Amino acid sequence: MKASLERITLPLSEPLVSAGGTIDQRELVLLCLEDEHGMIGWGESAPLEAFDGVSDSVCFAALERQVAAIEASPKRTGGPALLEAARAADATPQALAAVDTALWDLAAQRDGVPLATLLAAEPLARVPVNAVIGAETPEVAAAQAKTAVAAGFSTLKVKVGTAGDVERLEAIRVAVGPAVNLRIDANGSWTVDEAVAALESLQPFGIEFAEEPVSGIDKIVALRARVDARIAIDESVGEDGALVSGAADLVCLKLGRAGGISALLAQAALVRSSGSEVYIASMLDGPVGIAAALHAAAALRITTACGLATLDRFDGVDGGLLAPSDGAITLPLGAGLGVGPAEA
Repeated sequence: MKASLERITLPLSEPLVSAGGTIDQRELVLLCLEDEHGMIGWGESAPLEAFDGVSDSVCFAALERQVAAIEASPKRTGGPALLEAARAADATPQALAAVDTALWDLAAQRDGVPLATLLAAEPLARVPVNAVIGAETPEVAAAQAKTAVAAGFSTLKVKVGTAGDVERLEAIRVAVGPAVNLRIDANGSWTVDEAVAALESLQPFGIEFAEEPVSGIDKIVALRARVDARIAIDESVGEDGALVSGAADLVCLKLGRAGGISALLAQAALVRSSGSEVYIASMLDGPVGIAAALHAAAALRITTACGLATLDRFDGVDGGLLAPSDGAITLPLGAGLGVGPAEA
């Protein structure tokens, strides 16, 4: 097995503003695995230090160790064994996500089927997705919301936890009407008391659920005891025991944080066994990461809108086969991921 790594930078057309900070570009690493028959599998590593505490340099160094372990493995070593060799060399999940994705891509290509078909007997053909509205002024947020709804989105995720949340949600609701689902994401910026007050003030605008209103499972449990709103966790997923805690109504899973498709599917099973609902979101991943998460969501038959419609935020990146239409992304029909880094 031959392997190569490439660092790429994807600038955002406009910065994404949230309570967790502002993002204006993404640093990604592309992994190319070539088997003995010349078949190529793609993987992507997309750490976001402000979110998961893993820097680009740490992730790249981890991938170098993992790639060295893969290249040193005997010929015709199977995918699971190669993944374990990479894990033994370095267990950084954001790096393992690239290795796992590339190995699944190769496996599905060898079978000549879309990856989701290899993962599940009856995957979804289309995965519902949401648009994201940053913590903008009410006027800008309302304009973005109207544009998203005109493009076919029926679910909008709005960043909150900054000044003007009430005005922002009110402007959006007036702009898009009552039929559009609005969910909010505070990125863990509130205390329990602040979250109770905020949810009370925002609930009149019809909130589908609140994602990460507070940080930490104990605070999530305390909040749920005081509010009627549905609560989702995202950043708190990394806490020990979070996946099986049943602490939240919904759990947001992410490819890089999980450590790849294999780990994400296992995490989804744990979450569902606890009685919580699963959905998948991007950390502003590139095309390969979005394609991998899309196949996982299709295999899991997730009907809650997923946060995978983010490629249009990048300057000069055309979503191509991964572009949403009518509020969903159609699964690519090609073998494997169905797209490469330049084909999305």
